[in-house]
Amino acid sequence: MKILILGAGKMGSFFCDLLSFDHEVAVYDPDPQRLRFTFNCQRFSSLDEIDAFEPQLVINASTVKYTIDAFKAVLPHLPSTAILSDIASVKTGLPEFYAECGHPFVSTHPMFGPTFASLSNLSNENAIIITEGDHLGKVFFRDLYNRLHLHIEEYTFAEHDLTIAYSLSIPFASTLVFASTMKHQDAPGTTFKRHMAIANGLMSEDDYLLSEILFNPNTSDQLQQISDKLTELKDIVDARDSDRMKAYLDRVRQNLK
Repeated sequence: MKILILGAGKMGSFFCDLLSFDHEVAVYDPDPQRLRFTFNCQRFSSLDEIDAFEPQLVINASTVKYTIDAFKAVLPHLPSTAILSDIASVKTGLPEFYAECGHPFVSTHPMFGPTFASLSNLSNENAIIITEGDHLGKVFFRDLYNRLHLHIEEYTFAEHDLTIAYSLSIPFASTLVFASTMKHQDAPGTTFKRHMAIANGLMSEDDYLLSEILFNPNTSDQLQQISDKLTELKDIVDARDSDRMKAYLDRVRQNLK
């Protein structure tokens, strides 16, 4: 298959490495400097170069802020049968775009990234495939993710956004609260250092990505749950109530099973 990858960042380079030995792959990035880190593929820094390539599948690995803009820029240079695909963690605006673009599409979300995951060993990671998509496109990504030994779930666009509000917004918000109250520690404990590493990893992410994940319409309900549980914990601590603390800890342990 002839596959065009939009964006030569960490995820774009990862998909290029993954696919280039089994498919004819080209990578487009308007910044030629970023293309230095790709190999075994054609490298395009001009949209006009895409015309002759005639990709059958386009994998949009652009930064989430530019996902739709990247699609719009490349559309005039694609065959009408080319399948569009995105791997965005934020799907805002994509259902509407796909409904009007005139191309078959497939949307997925590899639930890992270069900050925390080891891209050489993904057997404990997950991926989501959106149900509202082209059958052949979904088959392609299901086969690909199975090769990586990922656990795969299929969700609608709406179910995906709800899941992301739970699985990303809660840890993101909790980490931001931790980091916002942090003070320098000359002799930090193991737990503090682990939280610190997570916080530093999170804050290395793009501000737009963090904002869009937290601006998910479903996030507010999740934040309210954090606020309620924190209020409950504060009341228990203020009262030094051992029985309530034990019950609270038991519920937490049950949640972790």
